[in-house]
Amino acid sequence: MMRSLYSGVAGLKTHQTKMDVIGNNIANTNTVGFKSSSVNFSDTYYQTVSSATGPNTEMATAGTNAKQIGLGSMVAAIQTNITEQGGPSTTNRALDIAINGEAFMVVRSGSETCFTKSGALNIDPSGNLYCTTNGATVQGWLTDKDGNIVKDTVKDLKVMSTDNMYYPPEATKCATISGNVDPNDPKLDYNTGSGQIITFSFFDNIGEAYTVKVRIKQSEPPATAQATVDYDMTVVDVMKSDGTSMFVTKNADGTYAANANVEVKLGDATYKINGTPNATTGEFTLTATPATGSKLQFQNSTGTFAGVSPQTCNATPKPEWADKGYALNFSITNDGVHTPPSATSNDTTFPFYDPATGLGGVQVYFNSLTQYSQGGVSKLSSVKGREVENGFVDAGHTAGKMKGVSIDEDGKVWGSYDNGAKKCLAQIAFATFANPSGLESLGGSLFGATQNSGEFDGIGEEIGLSGSLTAGALEMSNVDLANEFTQMITTQRGFQANSRIITTSDSMLEELVNLKR
Repeated sequence: MMRSLYSGVAGLKTHQTKMDVIGNNIANTNTVGFKSSSVNFSDTYYQTVSSATGPNTEMATAGTNAKQIGLGSMVAAIQTNITEQGGPSTTNRALDIAINGEAFMVVRSGSETCFTKSGALNIDPSGNLYCTTNGATVQGWLTDKDGNIVKDTVKDLKVMSTDNMYYPPEATKCATISGNVDPNDPKLDYNTGSGQIITFSFFDNIGEAYTVKVRIKQSEPPATAQATVDYDMTVVDVMKSDGTSMFVTKNADGTYAANANVEVKLGDATYKINGTPNATTGEFTLTATPATGSKLQFQNSTGTFAGVSPQTCNATPKPEWADKGYALNFSITNDGVHTPPSATSNDTTFPFYDPATGLGGVQVYFNSLTQYSQGGVSKLSSVKGREVENGFVDAGHTAGKMKGVSIDEDGKVWGSYDNGAKKCLAQIAFATFANPSGLESLGGSLFGATQNSGEFDGIGEEIGLSGSLTAGALEMSNVDLANEFTQMITTQRGFQANSRIITTSDSMLEELVNLKR
């Protein structure tokens, strides 16, 4: 009689435990990265009244089974449904990531290395990337000075360090002139035209911006018998970012004086100021050595680009821009302030051009130009950089200040700067386990490694090896409310039934006691 009472008590305890787990699941329906749990029951000890016996041939009796009375149930396991993926919730925040698959993000909480599925991230006042769900610092790998990820032991991702707050300037290596040179443009006429101005801009090594003006004009009257139509190209001016010319200086009394040492090159021609500028207006002219300067050529019959010349380039093999006549090199060989650069010394802020290697200066590409008749008006434009399949490269940029941080689908943390540049700052590390269900829940959507889950190697792995990321989203709880409420009903009925065991046993004991009146 007493056994049934204790069986009922054991049943009440196990069902109460299951109800506690169900309650916790439902409470965390909207918890980011939460993993639901389920309870498994098992029967407990048995009291053997009589053991099993085998058949007896001599007595012609059959065997008997053991007589055992169970003593209730117990909780066999509380299993975390850790591999079941929660649904993604779009947030459009640059620092939110949904972790798909079996990977866990590695974080540090206090002195302990932990793991989480919550990708709600932000940056703390110290510049560290951290998980807002639990305050743990995100772990991963930082970059070296060249922007390469160094995959050693994981460390705190201090993405807003002093070195990362500013992006250093970069000199422009290429510029591209595009558009159409109209052969009927009166400005280009050999006899009467004043010439058409082409401009392009570039940055030097410290991010200072300069604009170059180049005049083009027919080299000679065009003739139908010519294979090409040639245009002379001469440098007119080089202006600094404040709009003033490099070739003149304005004195305190408002008059202009020449910067006689300033010297620039376009192709093979070197340009210097001719004499003295107009003292009142500052107007001046440049002289070219050799006087022929450089030429821009188009096919006479089709109007397509034919090439630019001449261009000194002694590199072996020649770069494509020089070999095919696509571009001319522009460089400032003397800025009038520093020591004039040489092939072995460059004391200025301008990238010096070295004909032996074909490197330095600004390669100005003209191969996008055409010579078609379009109403007698030439339409020309320029951009920094050269065009490749995915856009423009080698455009250079000024110094930039960080304006934002984002995370891509590879777990790389990128800084964006107000000069338009982007820089890889770090990469988040992830971990996988042989038995992820063996991880221990620590609260705050954190999990800890145990002997049954497998150990973390301290280095981690990229997300692509064991899952994927969805940027601008979060993985929500994997709680299935329909299943939880169904489990709640069966748990309630089970608890109710076990309570009836106790009340019925109590009634039977009462009847037994009442035998003696």
